[in-house]
This record gives sequence, structure tokens and C-alpha cells, in this order.
Amino acid sequence: MLHTDIPTRDDVDTLAAVRQHPCVSVYLSTTPLPQDSDKARVELKNCLAEAVQQLRDAKTDKGVIEAVQETLGDLVEDSDFWRSLSYSLAIFATPTSVRTFRLPNRLSGALEVSDRFYLKPLLRAVTFPQSAFVLALAQNSVRLLEISAEGPVYAVPVPGLPSDVASSVGLPSISGRSQDGHSMNGRIQGGEGQKVRMRQYARAIDRALRPVLSGLDLPLVLAAAEPLAGIYRSVNSYPNLTEGIIAGNPEETPDEELGKAARGILDQLYAAELETLKDRMASRAAHGRAVTDLSDVARAATYGAVETLFVDIDQSVPGVVDEQTGAITLSDTEDAVSYGVVDEILRRALLSGAEIFAVRADDMPGGGAVAAGVRFVV
Repeated sequence: MLHTDIPTRDDVDTLAAVRQHPCVSVYLSTTPLPQDSDKARVELKNCLAEAVQQLRDAKTDKGVIEAVQETLGDLVEDSDFWRSLSYSLAIFATPTSVRTFRLPNRLSGALEVSDRFYLKPLLRAVTFPQSAFVLALAQNSVRLLEISAEGPVYAVPVPGLPSDVASSVGLPSISGRSQDGHSMNGRIQGGEGQKVRMRQYARAIDRALRPVLSGLDLPLVLAAAEPLAGIYRSVNSYPNLTEGIIAGNPEETPDEELGKAARGILDQLYAAELETLKDRMASRAAHGRAVTDLSDVARAATYGAVETLFVDIDQSVPGVVDEQTGAITLSDTEDAVSYGVVDEILRRALLSGAEIFAVRADDMPGGGAVAAGVRFVV
């Protein structure tokens, strides 16, 4: 099973609000395979050594450095933790705390030491998780699968999940009669009765899925044939069921094929979302309510004017942003004093309630490191 902890908006806002020195942010490339965990642990050890050196160069108090070493060192030694990973690991540490998120996205490795956390890569997982569930639903079987952008498809155990239509309603077959030999309620028979039983089956599945999917924000892709597909959609209570569907009887389709089909649906879903967002930005630009210059966006974020922010996940601009005016001072190197200007713009926009979209360079409106739709002109 793929182990993920995709952050909620509240998680991200909580991290964005942290201001203390030092904040250590680490991103590692990982795999779900337990035998690969030692490589990730070694990378974290190397990142810790580099972070300690940056803190020493910045004349950080020795006791504070030792506290950071202890906090991250404890994580390195937690064998149980390293047995259950995904495709990336984000770590946010202070001298007294550590937060981790196992992410389904493949993110580049990074280390940032500053008085605030480095959040831009984390926002990629929130913007487009590249992970989803597939509900493979048929009259005689049902299974829940978890997929990511790459790698194998995992079966997800679901306590209480019914095995088929007939057993879920206490009948020997979908067209059968109840235990006393009468049709259900004495009136439903034939095709009508079969649909009633399929609807009961669908409700039982929905009930079983609720505790498994509760609190998650991942898409759920349905793989089913009609009329069961439409029946399940009519009783579904999970808000992220996709419009796109994998048609046909999933009993005849291997899990890996279902995963491939679901990834295609996710690609279409995200592409449509991006086009909608770009059109909205273009409309705002036509009315003078969009900015793409780095300095202008930094100033807008400082004054709480940013309503929607796009950031290029791969661009890094070392420097600082003035707390009062938003003026940018660039730096030649990244150290424990400076921080990423783009990430600081993102942080300020988050704290003022802006929508954030972390995208690749090809999807950036205007082609720069940042682009913002603003509530008002600064």
C-alpha cells in the first residue's frame, strides 16, 4: 500500500505561520519499497550535516544547533517510520518539533535553513496530488485501489466492504427471493427488483468507504458498467468522485490497466483545471488586476492584495523581502540568513487567504517565476 500524508490547507497555513530561527525544511526523493529506505535515511543524515554547517556559519547558538540535531536525529533512527514511505518526503523541523508528509508526487531533493519554512514544493502536492483511488465495482465483486503518478497499483483494505450484490442484501442471487420465499417487500421483482438490490449494494459500499476516505481530498475514479455505475453515482457521498469513468466490467481488467486508465482521467481533470485558471488570469489581466513582475507580486503579497497566486515550483530566487514594504533584496547564495523570495511571496499570500497553485514552468501565466491575480492594485 502507498503511504501518504497529503497536507490540508490548514496544515500548510500552520507551517506558513511559523517564524523562528532556525526552521529546517528538507525534501527527499523516496520510494514505497522498504528496501530503499536506507538510501533516504542516508540523504537525511547528509542534509542534517549541511544544515548544521549553515547554522554554525550563521553563528547560531550551540544549544540550538544541538537541539536541531537531536530532533532530526531521532527521526533518522525511527526504523518504523522509514518502512512506510511514498515517492517524496517533506520534513519541517525546529529545535523543538518535527512535521513530516509522505507525498505521492516526485519532488526534487532540497534543503532550506531559515527563520521560516520552505513550502513551495509542498504546495505542488496540494495543487495536483497525482494520486487517486479507483473503485472497481461490479455485481459480483468490488475492490478499492490506490494509484500514484508512477509505480504499482495498491489494493486498499476496506473493513465491511460487501463482496457482491446478492450477499449484501441476504439473497442467494440478485434475481432471487428472500429467505421466506417471497420477493422483497412483496412487490419488487424482475428488473426493478434488481436495481433496488444494486442500490442497496451501492449504499453498503459507500458506507464502508466513508471511514477509509474520510478527511482525504484525493479524486475517486469509478470503474464500472451501467446500470451499476449510474446507481453508485446516485448514492455516493464522497465529494471528489470524478466525472470521468472507466467504463466496462472491471472484473475483466487487471489492476495495472485500471491504474493506467485512471491516470489518463487525472491528466484530463488537471489540464481542464489549469485552462480554467489561465483563462481567469487572462481576464483579470485585461482588467488590470493581474501582475507578473516579481517585485510587483512581492509588494502585493505584503499588503494582502493577492487573491490567486501561481508559482513556478522549479524556480528559486535567493534573497529577502522587506517586512513592511515588500521590497526585494536579492542574494547570490542560499544560506541560513536569506531565503527563497518566491517562497516568501507564497507564504505571505497564504496568510492573507489567497488561492495558491504550484505548477511547472510550461503552465505559468506570463512565463515568469510568479503571477498573481490581485484583489486591488497596490
